[in-house]
Amino acid sequence: MVAFSVEDVYAIAEFVRRRRGGTAVVMGALSPRTRNAQVGMFQAGEVDFLVATDAIGMGLNMDLEHVFFARRAKFDGWGMRRLLPAELAQIAGRAGRHLRDGSFGVTGDLGPFEPEVVEAIEEHRFPPLETLQWRNAALDFRSTGALLASLERRPDDPQLMRAREADDHMALGALARDPEVAALAQGQAAVRLLWQVCQVPDFRKTLSEAHTGLLARIFGHLIGPARRLPEDWIARQMARLDRTDGDIDSLTQRIAHVRTWTYVSHRGDWIADPVQWQERARAIEDKLSDALHERLTERFVDRRSAALVRRMERPGPLIGAVRGDGQVVVEGEHVGRLDGFRFIADAEGGDMAPALLAAHRALRAGMGRRVKQFEAEDDAAFALGDDGRLLWRGAPVARLERGPEPMKPGLRLRRTDLLDSALQARVVSHLARWLERHLAGSFGPLARLITAELPQGARGLAFRLAEALGGAVRLDGPPPAGAERSALIRLGVRFVARHAYLVGQEASVRLRALLWAIHHGAPLPAPVPSAASVVPLSGWKPGFYAALGYIEAGPRLVRAERLQRLEGEARKLGAQGDFVPMPAMARIVGGSMDDLAPALSLLGFRRRQTEHGLVFIPPGAAEGKTKRRRGKPAASARAQDQRPSDPHSPFAALKGLKLAR
Repeated sequence: MVAFSVEDVYAIAEFVRRRRGGTAVVMGALSPRTRNAQVGMFQAGEVDFLVATDAIGMGLNMDLEHVFFARRAKFDGWGMRRLLPAELAQIAGRAGRHLRDGSFGVTGDLGPFEPEVVEAIEEHRFPPLETLQWRNAALDFRSTGALLASLERRPDDPQLMRAREADDHMALGALARDPEVAALAQGQAAVRLLWQVCQVPDFRKTLSEAHTGLLARIFGHLIGPARRLPEDWIARQMARLDRTDGDIDSLTQRIAHVRTWTYVSHRGDWIADPVQWQERARAIEDKLSDALHERLTERFVDRRSAALVRRMERPGPLIGAVRGDGQVVVEGEHVGRLDGFRFIADAEGGDMAPALLAAHRALRAGMGRRVKQFEAEDDAAFALGDDGRLLWRGAPVARLERGPEPMKPGLRLRRTDLLDSALQARVVSHLARWLERHLAGSFGPLARLITAELPQGARGLAFRLAEALGGAVRLDGPPPAGAERSALIRLGVRFVARHAYLVGQEASVRLRALLWAIHHGAPLPAPVPSAASVVPLSGWKPGFYAALGYIEAGPRLVRAERLQRLEGEARKLGAQGDFVPMPAMARIVGGSMDDLAPALSLLGFRRRQTEHGLVFIPPGAAEGKTKRRRGKPAASARAQDQRPSDPHSPFAALKGLKLAR
C-alpha cells in the first residue's frame, strides 16, 4: 500500500497492525540496511503487507502480488501535485514477477482511477517527453556571485528547461549571504572549494540552518591553514550520533545525519585517514539501522495477531513451515526452531497443541530435503565437541559411544521423531564416514603406524600403541632391536624408561582423553591434563594417563617426551661420572627438586648420599667412581666439580640456565 508522506505511512501501518497483525514499512528516509531488513521480513513471509512511499518504485525487487494506492498526490518540493500516469505505472509495475501477472488498485479512501489512466498503465502507453531538464555545467568560479549566475543560466535550446534549484544551489545561495563565508570565499580556488562543500548532501532533506551551519564550519576548516577537518571535531560529531535510544523519528534523523558524515569521510582530500572514519561512520549507521528496524517491527508487527487472523479466514488445519535458518513458524508465528534434526518448541501446553501439530507436520514433510542438504555438506560443517557430541553447524545430532576399539567408537543418533528409519540410517552413515576421516586426520602418526608394513614383532607393539591411542605403553621385555626398532623409529615410536610412545600427538590430547573415557565408560575430567607432569586423580585407572602419554615416576606422572628430554640431559651430566642434579632438570619434568629423584631413578640412574648431598650414578657406572679428566685422580676431579655441583651455588644456577636454553 503506497502513500506519499511519513504520516500517512505510519497511520496505514498502524491500521494494518490492528486489523491484520502487522506490516513492513519502506520509506526513502530509511537507511539501505533498515529498508532491506524490512523487505526481508516481508519476503520471508513474517508479514503479508508492506506500506511504503514511492521509494517502493525504485531499486527494490520483491515478490508482490498487488499494489494499492492510498494517495494519488505527492509533495514534489514545491507543492502538492497529482502523479502522472507514467509515475503511477512505475510504482504499480512492482506487482508481478516475470511471467506472473500482478494487479494494482486503490484503497477505500481513494476514488478509482480514470479508465484512460488504467488503460495507459496496463498498455504502457504514455505521452512522449517534450522537454528535458537542464543545468549549466560550464560554471564560473571567479566569485560566488558569478557562480550563482552561471547556475541560474537558462538553456538556449527550446526543448530544454532549466532545472529547479537543487540542494547544492540553495546551500550556495545561503552561504553566499553569510558575511564570514563570503569573506573567505575569495578567488577561484576558494569558490571552487565552497562549491564542493555545498554538494555535501543533507539526507534529512530539510536544508535547515543546522545543515548550512555545518557546511560553513566545514568550509572554514578546509580554507584554513591546515586544509583539513580536525579529527577531534569529527570524532565529537560522530560521538553525538552513536546512540540507539529514542523513538523511530529520532533514529531516522540520526541515520540521516551520519550518512552525511559518511559522504564527508569519502573525501580523502578533506580528512586524514579517511578509511578509519568511513569504518566508524558505517558502524554507527549499521547500529542505528538495526535499532530502527527493531523499533519499526515492535510498533507495526504483532505476529500472534497475524497468525490468528490468517487462521480465522481460512478453513482447515494450521499451516506450518521451516525457514532456511531452521526457524519453525505456524501461520507466520514463530513456535520453535529446528536444532539439527530435533524440534525445540518455544512453549508447550494445550493452547499450543494445534500449532505444534502443524509444526511437526511441516517438519516431517521436509526432512527428506534436510537430510539431502546434510549429506551435501562439506567436512567443515561438522565438528566433534569436547563432550563427545557430533555437531552439524553447531547443532548436536549424535553422540559417540563405546565401539569395538578406542579408535573406532560407535555412534548414537540424537533422539528425534522427525526421521524415519531409512533417513536415520543415512544420517548415521554420513556421520560415520566423516568421523573416520576426522580421526584419521587428528591421529595422523597413529594412523600411519597402524597401516604400515612392519615385521611381526613390531606389529604387536604397534597394536598395543593403537589400543593406548598413541600414548605410553610399558614394555614386557627389552625394547625391539635391529630392523624392528629402526622401522618403528621411522614411524615416530620412541623408547624411554621401559616404555614406548608415539611422538607428534600433542595436538590430540583432548581427543585421546575423550576416546579413552568413552571406550572405558568413564567420565571425562575437566580440565583434561596436559602439563609436563601431574598428580593422578584418585580412582582413575592408570590406563587413562598412559593414553595421554604419561608415565608413572613416583607420586607424579611425567609426560614421556619430558622423560626422554630429562634422560638426555642427565646422560650429558653423567658422562663424567656421578653428578648433582640441576634445578633446570626439575623444570623439565614440571616439578620440584624432590620430584626429580623418582624420575631419574625410573630412568636407571642410581642415587647415592654423599657429604655434599644427593648425587646420581649413570646406568652401568661403578658406584663412587668417575672418569678421569686430564690425568687427575678421580677424587680430585670430583672435588673440582663439587663447587659447581652444589645446588645452592651461583654456578649451579648458571648451569641450570644453560640446560633450560
